Amino acid sequence: MAYPNKLLHNPKTGQEIRFLQTGKSGILEMESIYPARSKEPAPHYHPFQSEDFLVLEGALSVRIDGAVKILKKGDSLHIPPNKIHSMWNNTSGQTVVNWKVQPPLKTEYFLETVCGLAQDNKTNQQGMPGILQVALLANHFSREFRLSAPPFFLQKLLFLLLTPFALVLGYRPLYKKYLD
Repeated sequence: MAYPNKLLHNPKTGQEIRFLQTGKSGILEMESIYPARSKEPAPHYHPFQSEDFLVLEGALSVRIDGAVKILKKGDSLHIPPNKIHSMWNNTSGQTVVNWKVQPPLKTEYFLETVCGLAQDNKTNQQGMPGILQVALLANHFSREFRLSAPPFFLQKLLFLLLTPFALVLGYRPLYKKYLD
């Protein structure tokens, strides 16, 4: 469970996330550290949430609707719901970002789960879990996070079909050990 100053680390991507305010406060606020030359994550969007970013140190590459822009120290960015985006650090130094999510919904549980899976070596080198785990995460966190492709209705259909197989094989959408 997230609490102020809890630190998450994704050993595959190198990203660190420190919770400043948890969802209980009505806003999820974090400090995120992107290591030098981090990889661009899968483009995604948040159907019911907005995000606000403030670069505190370094520079952040942001792809929004296919176009890349560079945010530097002091720059801020508001991402409204349903805006496809991805963020990474393409510089030789680390980047530190203040990151706010509103409403928080279950985003902290999603982040804890994904980082926990990476720590347990249950993701690829880019930090992505296998398709059966993705199916459960996508179903459980569909209000918080969606991949930009394929179209959502196809994802929903595919992931619903895969869910029984994932559950039988022992996969879960949440793991208590990652939320402690």
